[in-house]
Amino acid sequence: MSPARPTDMDQKPEVAEARRTVIAVPEALSDTEGARLLEEVAGAAASGSRAIALDLAGLKRLDSRGGAWLIRTVRAGKAGGARVELTGARGETAEVIDLLATSFVGSPPPPQRSTGFLEAVGNKAFASWAELGDAWRLTVDAVYWSFIAPFEGRGFRWKALVTELDDTGVRAIGIVSLLNFLLGLVIAMLSAAQATTFGVQIYVASLVVMGFARELAAIMTGIVVSARTGSAITAELATMKVYEEIDALKGMGLSVAKFLIAPKVLAILIAMPILTAIGFVMGVAGGFVLNAMSLGFTFDRWWEQTLQAATVRDLLQGGVKAVCFAVIIVMVGCHNGLRVTGGVRGVGMATTRAVVMDVFLIVVADLFFTTIFYYFL
Repeated sequence: MSPARPTDMDQKPEVAEARRTVIAVPEALSDTEGARLLEEVAGAAASGSRAIALDLAGLKRLDSRGGAWLIRTVRAGKAGGARVELTGARGETAEVIDLLATSFVGSPPPPQRSTGFLEAVGNKAFASWAELGDAWRLTVDAVYWSFIAPFEGRGFRWKALVTELDDTGVRAIGIVSLLNFLLGLVIAMLSAAQATTFGVQIYVASLVVMGFARELAAIMTGIVVSARTGSAITAELATMKVYEEIDALKGMGLSVAKFLIAPKVLAILIAMPILTAIGFVMGVAGGFVLNAMSLGFTFDRWWEQTLQAATVRDLLQGGVKAVCFAVIIVMVGCHNGLRVTGGVRGVGMATTRAVVMDVFLIVVADLFFTTIFYYFL
């Protein structure tokens, strides 16, 4: 049998002493000396020293700043895996070291507690309920300051409304027109590919006008406005929240809903139906361009078929959806902007969340209204 290796307890005292690093502490721990001592202890621990002795025999004065450096030094050595000892302290220095004894150990990390499935579901439910409460209170304030307060003589920011109309409506006409025109062209191409099989290409005009009147103009315009205006509303309010401008308004006794939300609500309620109507016209125009390029019907024939297919019921359905989408976009944007947390990073996260919620709620609302019109109206 081969002899067993000697353990650390069996090693000679001089070997164990060789692994022990002794570092002398200067007379006073100024910022320069404290930083040097911290670096020296951390370096000794990183180089493999398992025991470090801080010789305090030369330390003549230990004030609060020096004590802080000494605490950081001891914790740095322990973080590197070494055992740090304080030796040689005398007189008042020893008394101060005794007072700081608990600080050298450091606070233990908080225990990690796992969250169960039911607890996680409950936390989500309570958080969602609290968020719904915030959204409801915001909606009540927005309705009051937009539609009731002006008639009670409490004022309204008409100049802000004009500015919001320009940002929300006028500047969005180009992108809304272009996307609806391209979508009309695509829908006409897809419809013509099937209609040609049965020789009923003229019904492409009917399909395009019904599709855009009932569905496509409203939902395409809603998605564009949510990505453009909804994100801008969230970013604006979130930035004001981060820089405490919202708190400043509240501190001055001013209503956030009156000064920031009401002009946006009225502006998007005015602009959204108009933009949807423009999108409808451009979508129908996209279908006519396909007819001019490949189907070969005269303008009068195509126009007659378009007018026959367009009904007040279809146009009303698109208008109702446009107003509903406008409410969703502005309220989701304001809600997420005013609830931002986490500084500048939180602004980006709130903006992303607002756009995702806009698109999701627009699709859900579109399904709801389509079902109502299909089965009941």
